[in-house]
Amino acid sequence: MSGTESDALLGPADVRELAAALGVRPTKQRGQNFVIDANTVRRIVRTAGVRPDDTVVEVGPGLGSLTLALLEAAAHVTAIEIDDVLAAALPATVAARLPGRTGHFDLVHGDAMAVTELPGPPPTALVANLPYNVAVPVLLHMLATFPGIERTLVMVQSEVADRLAAGPGNKVYGVPSVKANWYADVKRAGAIGRSVFWPAPNVDSGLVALVRRDPPRTTASRQEVFAVVDAAFAQRRKTLRAALAGWAGSAAAAESALVAAGVSPQARGEALTVEEFAAVAEHKP
Repeated sequence: MSGTESDALLGPADVRELAAALGVRPTKQRGQNFVIDANTVRRIVRTAGVRPDDTVVEVGPGLGSLTLALLEAAAHVTAIEIDDVLAAALPATVAARLPGRTGHFDLVHGDAMAVTELPGPPPTALVANLPYNVAVPVLLHMLATFPGIERTLVMVQSEVADRLAAGPGNKVYGVPSVKANWYADVKRAGAIGRSVFWPAPNVDSGLVALVRRDPPRTTASRQEVFAVVDAAFAQRRKTLRAALAGWAGSAAAAESALVAAGVSPQARGEALTVEEFAAVAEHKP
């Protein structure tokens, strides 16, 4: 490392030594792939636009590679870790490598999908290397539960990144795209190579940036809108008249709701914006 770079961050040897000391083997079940490249975590923090006054929540910190970089840049970091061994070890890693920042760090030992409150100041940003198998539900849960999160940058499987950032008409546009768009403007923010992880995954990774915006103006609740989205994509090859028949009670009732919302009954779900799904939800029979 050059003298201009922090020596607090974890390199490949540090990660492997830490894992060996803890008896940790990354598990496929939890989608664990640890970042071993300090330049990558710096890039993630930079791309996330983390500010000195931010309170950042991180999901799945693992051995702490990204956590340390976030702690150098933000006012406060709260990490949520489900793994017993990793959760127990992380505070000691922070204390050893950034002793002056321990008062700016909180650890929540638990499942991010079950977390409804966090210690410390409310989070203003979410930055995380999300486990591939739960990336979308965790992201949507965090955005729904913590409305103060203004900016999000997540590293996910490349294919998931494409889905999240897709717009109407794109062949991978679907439920994750629409639901993420309810909360935020979403875009791809870069690609991450396989070699920066240990173990190296057999898929590529991508960064997705989300900037919170107001949800669509609608008299329908989020749950009601999401029910239409789920129904529309459950049978995505069908026209909305057919796909929404179960939701509306019949194909004819679905057609009435679609026409009232200004949407063609012959359209398919992949053609609709989140605002159009909201309009359909408002006209449920």
